[in-house]
Amino acid sequence: MSSARFCERNGVKLRYEIRGQGEPLALIMGFSGSGRTWGEPFLREMERKFSMIVIDNRGTGESDKPDAPITLAELATDAAAVLDHAGIRRSHVMGISMGGMIAQEYALNFGERVRGLVLGCTTCGMRKSVMGAPELINELMPQPGLSPREQARRGLSACSSEGFAKSEAGRAFVEARLDDMEGYPPTPPHTFQRQMEAIMAFDTFDRLGQIKAPTLVITGTGDPLVPAQNSEILRAGIPGAKLYQIPGAGHLFFWEAPEESAKAVTSFLEGR
Repeated sequence: MSSARFCERNGVKLRYEIRGQGEPLALIMGFSGSGRTWGEPFLREMERKFSMIVIDNRGTGESDKPDAPITLAELATDAAAVLDHAGIRRSHVMGISMGGMIAQEYALNFGERVRGLVLGCTTCGMRKSVMGAPELINELMPQPGLSPREQARRGLSACSSEGFAKSEAGRAFVEARLDDMEGYPPTPPHTFQRQMEAIMAFDTFDRLGQIKAPTLVITGTGDPLVPAQNSEILRAGIPGAKLYQIPGAGHLFFWEAPEESAKAVTSFLEGR
């Protein structure tokens, strides 16, 4: 069973959903995505072992969408407010892409609340990152004249590994996820801009050694957007961090390999 709930922080309504059973696990989505972007195949695998708190970041989904500057540290504080509202003092935390950046800020600013940390397909900031092709990043930004579905398809194609994007199964999977997201409120253009500004200002490289939570860094080796070398940088910088790589998977590794992704995350977090 799942249930949608709403909390408020500084006048901003934040929507989250709780599903599954077991140890609490907060899921923080990446750039422009809502909690729906995780995709049902991965969530169904994970809910067997965890009580997941699936968050719509401000600006996405059914959360409020203020057009105002935001930092990723503030989005981490949003996540803390959600967990407070849910009555959860301590939990595992998993974030992917921009959500992995938010999760780093959460682990640095609310470290006593983190049991286990999973950082997926993410970086420690632009200053020390290995960049994907600029044209791929441009594909993520909204283009005039495109419907929300067309924009989402364009962005998701940029995030996929070449093999997945060209396969019949991959294209069918993407269309199914688009169908799932279509009935949900679209992300407005100003959210893309505000989140990109926050990403450009983000930098944890010099603070990685302060992360105390047991950490798993996970990535696909075929990620065209955030190359796998970024996960190596995080593993080297976070004390005791482990690295798991999914051969050939793209940026949305949890779409391309939901069962393997869930197994890797579950195996790491169990017993933490």
